[in-house]
Amino acid sequence: MLIVHLSDPHLRPKGHLYQGLVDSNAMFAAALDHLARLDPRPDLVLLTGDVVDEGMAEEYAVAVEMLAGIGLPLLVIPGNHDEREAFRACFAGHSHLPKTGPLHFAVGDHGPVRVVGLDVTVPGEHYGEVYDEASSWLDSALAAEPDRPTLVMMHQPPILGGIPYIDDYNCRGGERLAAVLARHPQVERVLCGHIHRFMQARFGGTLLVTAPSTTTAIALRLRPDAEPASFVEPPAMLLHRWTPAGLVTHYLPIGRFPGPYPFF
Repeated sequence: MLIVHLSDPHLRPKGHLYQGLVDSNAMFAAALDHLARLDPRPDLVLLTGDVVDEGMAEEYAVAVEMLAGIGLPLLVIPGNHDEREAFRACFAGHSHLPKTGPLHFAVGDHGPVRVVGLDVTVPGEHYGEVYDEASSWLDSALAAEPDRPTLVMMHQPPILGGIPYIDDYNCRGGERLAAVLARHPQVERVLCGHIHRFMQARFGGTLLVTAPSTTTAIALRLRPDAEPASFVEPPAMLLHRWTPAGLVTHYLPIGRFPGPYPFF
């Protein structure tokens, strides 16, 4: 089973640039073009939040138009730049999303790997949080299929990556979440976005990875007094490949590159 993991496109109304500088819509179009050229064809696409930049209806209209042609099952979870009810309305045709409340879900009908989405967004805030209700919901969802390989997708990662100005907006309640995950060894990965970079860490007895953004990359500045900054680095996606031997995660730059050459 092949699972594409996209994150943080920060789509804007047509004719508008992300942060007034970057054409995030064109960059997401390039990501979808790259997705369309993958061989073999993936089985599932995951999008881990910040689908749009300001939660505007005009931005979600762009998202609907751009995602309409992917021709693959798509599971989405909101990020801190999404507006929960506008997000719900945008993806109203996606049966995996609940009609009210936090946008948690559990889906297992796209292949051998089950996907559980945990909505950790806090409306009006940029940080996330795992409340008691969310951890209880996750515990029950994971207990329902204890022998099935599972991915847990969320937006803000519940760890500190060392970049001070984005760590301020991580997912709080990480200890609570880690305790839940440790009870469910079938969880192969925790999949996040938010950081606009690839990170990997042990967490809750499993592996946690963050997908890069399809637009700008947050600067990797590790000094505690570092000034916030971003770069227009090559965008990328993750590709998760499941076989009975386990899950392998590939980092996949987006674009067209010289090659292939007859050597390796």
